[in-house]
Amino acid sequence: MFDYTDQLGVNTIRTLSMDAIQKANSGHPGLPMGAAPMAYVLWSRFLNVNPKTSRKWSNRDRFVLSAGHGSAMLYSLLHLSGYNVTTEDLKNFRQWQSKTPGHPEVDWTDGVEATTGPLGQGIANAVGMAMAEAHLAAQYNKPGFAIVDHYTYALNGDGDLMEGVSQEAASLAGKLKLGKLILFYDSNNISLDGDLSMSFIDDVQKRFESYGWQHLLVKDGNDLEEIAAAVKVAQAEKSKPTIIEVKTVIGFGAPLQGTNKVHGAPIGIEGIAAAKAAYGWNYPEFTVPEEVSKRFLETLVARGEALEQVWRDTFSAYAEKYPELAEQYVHAFENETPELELPKYEVGSSKASRVTSQETIQQLSAQMPNFWGGSADLSASNNTMAKAESDFMPGNYEGRNIWFGVREFAMGATMNGIALHGGTRVYGGTFFVFSNYMLPAVRMAALQDLPVTYVWTHDSIAVGEDGPTHEPVEQLASVRSIPNLDVIRPADGNEVIAAWRRSVSSKHRPTALVLTRQNLPVLEGTAELAEEGLNRGAYILAKEESELEGIIIATGSEVALALEAKKALGTGVRVVSMPSMNIFDEQSSEYKEEVLPKAVRRRLAVEAGTSYGWGKYIGLDGATVTVDKWGASAPANIVLPAYGFTAENVVAVYKTLD
Repeated sequence: MFDYTDQLGVNTIRTLSMDAIQKANSGHPGLPMGAAPMAYVLWSRFLNVNPKTSRKWSNRDRFVLSAGHGSAMLYSLLHLSGYNVTTEDLKNFRQWQSKTPGHPEVDWTDGVEATTGPLGQGIANAVGMAMAEAHLAAQYNKPGFAIVDHYTYALNGDGDLMEGVSQEAASLAGKLKLGKLILFYDSNNISLDGDLSMSFIDDVQKRFESYGWQHLLVKDGNDLEEIAAAVKVAQAEKSKPTIIEVKTVIGFGAPLQGTNKVHGAPIGIEGIAAAKAAYGWNYPEFTVPEEVSKRFLETLVARGEALEQVWRDTFSAYAEKYPELAEQYVHAFENETPELELPKYEVGSSKASRVTSQETIQQLSAQMPNFWGGSADLSASNNTMAKAESDFMPGNYEGRNIWFGVREFAMGATMNGIALHGGTRVYGGTFFVFSNYMLPAVRMAALQDLPVTYVWTHDSIAVGEDGPTHEPVEQLASVRSIPNLDVIRPADGNEVIAAWRRSVSSKHRPTALVLTRQNLPVLEGTAELAEEGLNRGAYILAKEESELEGIIIATGSEVALALEAKKALGTGVRVVSMPSMNIFDEQSSEYKEEVLPKAVRRRLAVEAGTSYGWGKYIGLDGATVTVDKWGASAPANIVLPAYGFTAENVVAVYKTLD
């Protein structure tokens, strides 16, 4: 099955990677040199992609390099396969504005499916992609029309498996029986610091089999036939995900092969010469032998073009028979949101923002067939389930309620994979204080411009009896510091509706909805002002009736408190609702001046979170009613007054301002 040209192809991957790393004098040669055979087998014989259309073909296979430090290998593969990665790009590895950055970045380098780097998350991304594939297949496929039918592959190393997120995600994948998920494990017994046995002695086979995975072992990572045979067995298993453990030698061919010395630093001119001699490689640096180029054209490229054309012909016939589904499918992959009909809340009602969020989710689910999500085992509290929908489970992949389990980090990282796959809008919920567990995935969502939605409830010390371990204090400041993340803390049901509408219409930014456990009254004016006001980040909710003397700025549950305080302070006070600092910061200087005139220095911020971050809005002369210590365990109606969240205290603090 494999011949001399195939082995030459393996060594081409190795040498291109080595040359790029050496020229940059930076990078990780060990993985490309050891894992090149499994990568070559997958790409040349099994991976169904079309480099000419890249990520535009929705039914392509997905390949995720979870061990993102091995990026030189991925760039070599992309170059050989005809993606827009040139020899010059390889020569500019890790350089300023290069298409070949240190770790793969989606939408930056042609053909890259996910931004990976922090170990473990790529595995979870792949799980999310496989979930999306299963869900969309159940939703759209009809007899004779396999519109969604592809595999998700990922390649990882020992470090990925040590990270907890990979364990969370693997457990979820096993429960969901994601048979079209195949994981390649580069098992070389070496970590960055030294021998793997110093920190990791897991029996990977037993571990993954206990999750419900199929485990396959390739004893010789240089045996192309053995690797190919394992892939075929993996593809034949439809009811379990598969991990193929491939025994490799890190830095294969280098004088220091099999040691941590070849993991994360160039092997040097002499090391490269020795490795190339071991491979029998007699070409100049950055050379692709003609027969290797031809082999990739004859295998991966020709296969991908033919398969995409078959798919497009099939989809055309599908569109004739199922026009509504076909149109829905196209719009879903273009991330288009239909015109939404959402209600308004009237003054006089009072509901927790987690409840008005739940009611909005029901409306969105009814109007958006690509909308799905769930919770990290807190759906009864986060109120994230769509009541008219069933659960996403084996045998019912069309279900739209996802049971993520107590796996906050994996929930965030799988949501990223779902969004990267395309075709759906996903959300996930947990308590706001537990957002700490998922922040690395939130950061990666923001970095990748992924329009996912986080439903973070129980947003303050008003959580009450559960005490300080469950009461967010610093979380608002923390998540607000993440670039490209909309952080929205709505004041009432109308702001919740506006926040959800913005979130499900976003194409390039994740959204965090920070919601209350306690009831919030519907505020005068939000029915008219919230939609535009929220999309500007802050707005004047209660105007001054006379000359403007001072401004109270509040968010979420504290806006009602600010309005109550205004009644006692007189006609010269303005109340500004600021549901989103980052959105407000993006507004024009004219609008900012309109809402917060520079000349008005008497300013008070009221928010049940840390004061950190409020300085730029209140200035040196302003003050805050905030929480700069830990919460306490007691009913909310005792904790809140004890921490100063009363109209009387807001009035008193305001009066201290000059």
